[in-house]
Amino acid sequence: MSETTKKIPIPKSLTEGQLQPQPEMLAVKQGGGRMTIGIPKAAIMQETRVALVPSAVTALTDIGFNVLMETGAGEKANYTDHRYSECGAEICFDRDKVFQSNVLLMVAPPTLEEIALFHPNQFIISPLHIPTLTEDFVRKMLEKRVISMAMEYIKDENGSFPLVRVMSELAGISVVLTAAELMASTGGGKGVLLGGIAGVPSAKVVVLGAGIVGESATRVALGLGADIRVFDNDVYKLMRLQRHVGQKLNTSTLNPSQLEKELINADVVIGAVHSKTGRSPVIVPERIVEKMKPGSVVIDVSIDQGGCFETSEITSLDRPTFVKHGVVHYCVPKIASKVPRPASIAISNILTPMLINASKSGGLDELLFEHFGLRNGVYTYKGRLTNAYMGRRFGIKHTDLGLLMASRS
Repeated sequence: MSETTKKIPIPKSLTEGQLQPQPEMLAVKQGGGRMTIGIPKAAIMQETRVALVPSAVTALTDIGFNVLMETGAGEKANYTDHRYSECGAEICFDRDKVFQSNVLLMVAPPTLEEIALFHPNQFIISPLHIPTLTEDFVRKMLEKRVISMAMEYIKDENGSFPLVRVMSELAGISVVLTAAELMASTGGGKGVLLGGIAGVPSAKVVVLGAGIVGESATRVALGLGADIRVFDNDVYKLMRLQRHVGQKLNTSTLNPSQLEKELINADVVIGAVHSKTGRSPVIVPERIVEKMKPGSVVIDVSIDQGGCFETSEITSLDRPTFVKHGVVHYCVPKIASKVPRPASIAISNILTPMLINASKSGGLDELLFEHFGLRNGVYTYKGRLTNAYMGRRFGIKHTDLGLLMASRS
């Protein structure tokens, strides 16, 4: 037989897959096994959002993640267990099983009961509401030796806070619509229309802060026809706001005399001041609130970080307002929970790429080592406090995370 015609038969099974794309491999934890993401149902009744939407679950399970969803975790955002199951998630009726995951994604700060279910070296990614923090909470997190990340302090590569940005956009739109309701006589206000009509002057709205909340609120209020005043000590933010809005606005730095004058005559005041590290600064003292018009409305979006009005106190969606010195106060944290569907999609859009990048880097611990912005969100790391503000507030020694990461074994 000719050598040119002689062929050695090769089984098809050995060649048919060589041109097929290969699945990306995830980092395995010590002891083996894929990285598991747990999404518990929010224990706080006011919380309506969910950390991952079904499409995100599909993207993560396709590259090898295991996603454990506690039953009912997405129901308040109108995502059913059946839909999550079809996208590759495992629906768990055993809450403890969800809490055994390598990574927990939570849309509300963990409760003390939930902290008891944590285990060492587990990643906890959740919001961190500064006003509700207690020393007991911090010490229990340290005892569990978990790696805890506050969503609102995670930075992107540009140095901005992505979760704060998207939630701020939602909050800015929502608060103006809420203010319009509260100004009506049925809402406890003076019975004033926010935008006014022909022959009737518009309501005066004062916005404290020219960031994302302030910009979104200004856009909506202008669209309704309100008379706007915006205050911020960052002139560049004020310039950017005018450029983005596309028209001249009445803006000012936080000059005390000018600010007091505008607040006394305001119908609505929206506090939208964000702190990069700890508590938001108090911009409006109680003595000025006492001088404001009876029936005027204060909405403190900064309440998530303690509030920028001295008179602010945390309220809930069930009882969103209280009246102090004749002024209606709306101080609901998690304002975006009023619209859980878009809020959940926005959170999912931030967390999903981060988790995908973690799979490429060899795990979240490796991604932390590479990404300074993610490290900015970490406040406890394997039994050590890494947040300077919390250390000063509770008298607990804190350690720079960079040093801990550099000396890791």
